[in-house]
Amino acid sequence: MEPMPRRAARPDNPLRVLTLDQLRRRTSMKWRTYPEDVLPLWVAEMDVPLAEPVARAITDAVALGDTGYPAGSAFAEALAAFASKRWGWDGVAVERTAIVPDVMLGVVEMLRLVTRSGDPVIVNSPVYPPFYQFVRNMDRQVVEAPLGPDRRVDFGTLEWAFRRSVADGRAAAYLLCSPHNPTGTVHTPEELSAVARLAAECGVRVVADEIHAPLVAAGSTFTPYLSVPGAESGLSLMSASKAWNLAGLKAALAVAGPAAAADLARMPEEVSHGPSHLGILAHTAALRDGGEWLDALLAGLDDNRRLLTALLAERLPAVRQTPAQGTYLAWLDCRTLGLGDDPAAFFLDHARVALTSGTGFGTGGAGHLRMNLATSPELVTEAVRRMAAALALRPDA
Repeated sequence: MEPMPRRAARPDNPLRVLTLDQLRRRTSMKWRTYPEDVLPLWVAEMDVPLAEPVARAITDAVALGDTGYPAGSAFAEALAAFASKRWGWDGVAVERTAIVPDVMLGVVEMLRLVTRSGDPVIVNSPVYPPFYQFVRNMDRQVVEAPLGPDRRVDFGTLEWAFRRSVADGRAAAYLLCSPHNPTGTVHTPEELSAVARLAAECGVRVVADEIHAPLVAAGSTFTPYLSVPGAESGLSLMSASKAWNLAGLKAALAVAGPAAAADLARMPEEVSHGPSHLGILAHTAALRDGGEWLDALLAGLDDNRRLLTALLAERLPAVRQTPAQGTYLAWLDCRTLGLGDDPAAFFLDHARVALTSGTGFGTGGAGHLRMNLATSPELVTEAVRRMAAALALRPDA
């Protein structure tokens, strides 16, 4: 009898491939903002090599001199196939998509389509700081609807914000972060359906930032906003940027629900000139051929979440966290440590660990910090060791 063919082995955990010396050779923001004695666990870059299909797509294009302007619908087709396979959603219609330079610039363009100067944009704080920066820079006002104590959408607060925002006939939009950054909350289908009902009732347009959609923990399931009943007038921004570490290869897709197709059609043509052709090739390859690499990454992130929970219990028991359901970020409540509103500043100065201050995330961020877990278990362990040692050395410890 002939032997059974061997199945290809799953790629190694991408988080365990690169050494600290190799990472310090990088010239990106994460590795060049702070001196070499600082462990950088802050900005949303991952300490991974490129997935092989992505690297191959880029190097093949460079070998051909294929560095011109983007064309075609391969990116949208790859997203449609990925969404069908991963989320059981067949709602990415290529004709209702448009390429945009990246997710946040896509958010700006979508908000321009459905709001006017001075109109309100509702956000669930604490939330990704660029939501505040970009919205205010485009002359819209931010209205906060803080998350509840369980770090989930508080629908009483959200309804208050919606009704307040549409008073006097103003147009209003809800900028939904899904999965939520920084808490890692993955919204349920029931929650998203409730959002759609409330938005329709109040006349608020929903723009969903779903950049972390592929990054969900074991036991959690991502639900695309446009897949729930009543979300037909919504707009979504999706990208392979976070899940495959492609921030420097600019590209994203705007996706419109069936009732928002006419809005998306009004987007100025020049917006589609902003994405990088190499970026679109890389994102397409990631979505089409990078599934095994992604699965290995997700397993590694699950390991790191469990590791952080154990380390905090052992070394920093006063720090509270709810392990994230999605993203590769951990949201740490340090308010009982007596470090004031910005504990990240203390840990940078005294532990030489760079973390993201919670103060920029709006209401609910003070006394918190965000830790990037997309690194090796050894660096997560060393970071917590340094943080605990710094606390132990305080005069009032």
